[in-house]
Amino acid sequence: MISSNKVKKAVIPAAGLGTRFFPATKTIPKEMLPIVDKPTILYVIEEAMNAGIEDIVLIQGRGKTAIEDFFDISYELESKLVKDGKEDLLKNLNHIRNNINIISLRQKEALGLGHAIRCAKTIVGNDPFAVLLGDEITISKNNNENVTRFLCDQFSKTESSSVWVLPVQKNQTEKYGIVDLGKEKFEKLESGAKILGVVEKPKADQAPSLWALPGRYVFEAKIFNYIDEIKPGHNGELQLSDAMNMLAKTQNMNAYSFNARRFDAGDKLGYLIANIEVALDREDLKHDLYDYLKNRIK
Repeated sequence: MISSNKVKKAVIPAAGLGTRFFPATKTIPKEMLPIVDKPTILYVIEEAMNAGIEDIVLIQGRGKTAIEDFFDISYELESKLVKDGKEDLLKNLNHIRNNINIISLRQKEALGLGHAIRCAKTIVGNDPFAVLLGDEITISKNNNENVTRFLCDQFSKTESSSVWVLPVQKNQTEKYGIVDLGKEKFEKLESGAKILGVVEKPKADQAPSLWALPGRYVFEAKIFNYIDEIKPGHNGELQLSDAMNMLAKTQNMNAYSFNARRFDAGDKLGYLIANIEVALDREDLKHDLYDYLKNRIK
């Protein structure tokens, strides 16, 4: 599939402390926790690469150097794999090394998602860019038609910021940023709808819709101007949703639905479900795992 993708840069915020997984995350970044046999962050980077992204800005915090180390060459380990005839295990990792640039930046303070994205401003410059949250995994039927590629293609067609949205239940609105799409009620959004505003984690009776932001975006570089203007909110953090709300008031920004499975690997239950779902997709694991689960749940 040939894409008209004009978006070649992506920002992956991965600076969170991972307190929901403590004590496991005391020495291991949550983004390095494995989904079956690959670290969570690798699924995210593969999605970006398969979307045509060439430069990734990885925003990290203190104690996250294991993510950088993962993409470096480990001569002793890799030589042994080659010696043992296990080159196939290295094929995917080498493909990423050869086809994408990963630039690591430090977020010196945990001041929110908006602040993390602003850290990439000097590298992104005036170019459009994708944002993929480092602990959110999406799985599509076809890697060449993933969420980020879809959003990049929509941006290329409309020249407007494009974001992925998912429908949620009323009792879930306080977990997400929620988009305001006006009075019209949408059942599907494959063709997109203009966003009029964004509200961060509203109560059910205050939510402008039931369409939530699960962590995939493509922005014009103008978003940085609005991040610079917003004021710190709870805990002194700069919320991306506040900047998006300002952007929506002055620029076109569209919401799209896309058929993909999404897992919040930063949540314990979401992480466990992601492991099960990925394992059930694999020929070498699915039959034995299915039999185990069937017998276990009796």
